[in-house]
Amino acid sequence: MPETKTYDLIVIGGGPGGYVGAIRAAQLGKKVAIIERDKLGGTCLNWGCIPTKALLAGAEFYHKLTHEADEFGISADNIKFDWDKVIARSRKVAGNLNAGVGFLMKKNKIDHYDGHAFIASAKQGAPKTVNVYDLGDVEPTGDKPDNAPEKFNFKADPKTVLSAPKILIATGASPRPMPGSPFDGDRIIDSKEAMLLKDRPNKLLVVGSGAIGMEFAYVYHAYGTEVTIVEMLDRIVPIEDPDVSKAMLKAYKKLDIKILTKNIVKSVKKTDAGIEAQVVSVDDESKSQTIEADKVLVAIGVQGRYDGLFDASLGIELFKNHIKTATNYKAPGATYETTVPGVYAIGDIIGPPWLAHVASEEAVVAVERMFGHAAPDINYNAIPGCTYCQPQIASVGFTEQYCKDNDIAYKTAQFPFQASGKAQALNETQGFIKLIVGEKHEEVLGAHMVGEGVTEMIAEMGLAITLEATAEEIIATMHAHPTLSEGVHESALGTQKRMLNF
Repeated sequence: MPETKTYDLIVIGGGPGGYVGAIRAAQLGKKVAIIERDKLGGTCLNWGCIPTKALLAGAEFYHKLTHEADEFGISADNIKFDWDKVIARSRKVAGNLNAGVGFLMKKNKIDHYDGHAFIASAKQGAPKTVNVYDLGDVEPTGDKPDNAPEKFNFKADPKTVLSAPKILIATGASPRPMPGSPFDGDRIIDSKEAMLLKDRPNKLLVVGSGAIGMEFAYVYHAYGTEVTIVEMLDRIVPIEDPDVSKAMLKAYKKLDIKILTKNIVKSVKKTDAGIEAQVVSVDDESKSQTIEADKVLVAIGVQGRYDGLFDASLGIELFKNHIKTATNYKAPGATYETTVPGVYAIGDIIGPPWLAHVASEEAVVAVERMFGHAAPDINYNAIPGCTYCQPQIASVGFTEQYCKDNDIAYKTAQFPFQASGKAQALNETQGFIKLIVGEKHEEVLGAHMVGEGVTEMIAEMGLAITLEATAEEIIATMHAHPTLSEGVHESALGTQKRMLNF
């Protein structure tokens, strides 16, 4: 066995939760180790948030050249794309940032270990031990007990053994497969594989209309793929405000993306040409249709990534395919400690919302509190959510439905980008800004946006909720003209029935 190296904190997982938590602990003067089995930056930086935005940027640019250039008085011939370069640029962007995270580890004197982490011991009051194995020495056994991690075989001794009084688990989540149709990396694919396809499919079936499904549907459609989206619920982007769903349905139909709501994929059959999916109505399974495609992208959610991380006997409890924290992680004063003292977990591994910025904030709060520092609670009712298709979607705070379900008296107003001078100038008039405020005090309760640049504008509304700002205070805040953000000002005016430009 190798010599054990001792630290104040061992972080398992190098994504936006893990590496941020490691840096914050180092800033507090702690000796920190971070273990990552793939690439620093995690899924978000390498296979999710960042490279998909690079793909989306290219898709938007190509769409403008091929569909909107004439409206700007611009003509061009022989516009085409090189699929290999499209993918290569996405990988280059991710690679640049991956190197940047490596630099941050060195800058903050954090020891980075490359390999598979296994928590070997976590006794209360004793140092925790983590074994680090080469990936080639680790294999799943196929033995996955109910509500327990899958067991792994370790074919050799660990290459490194680490010890610390505290462990922070930040291993994230993995795509959830479709029942009866597991991922095969070829025709039934997940989001990672969707951004690495060697050839652009002529036809793509997307299962699920959350952020991942909507973004990839836009990317592939922009480059000429015939796209069909199947959504089990009665509207697309179902976690958003219903007005957002209506606007996105209209926008995607205008793009000629086929959408089937209240339908499920019953089965997927592989054929010589690709796949055949049997799609049936949620209300009446006798209403069935067969959809042929080259690939099917399954985007129906995620599940915690903890297989091979610890043995069930360790005592870390699981809940609905995620690690359970000892107290509700969304409750005031949450420490993010698991059911094993001294072992903490943050980010996607502990449950929704599965967002990179949530993981980063949870990591900071968890680290500060585990080392005795005060840290403000995270307001889980005011977390911004963004979908980066075109038009973009951004939201924060309560929806109208939430207000109705919880008997919250509210007022709302909606300003369409069709009435915005800047939107007209940009030729980006789809969408709106919707503001929800309390009926009595007019405090900002929520904001919901569809349109160009709204993922950048949503931060203003997050700040408004944090500061308990009112509609009157937003009205009193001068917004530059002409800007898209003037729509925020107008929607605030609308809650008082005095909108000026619509």
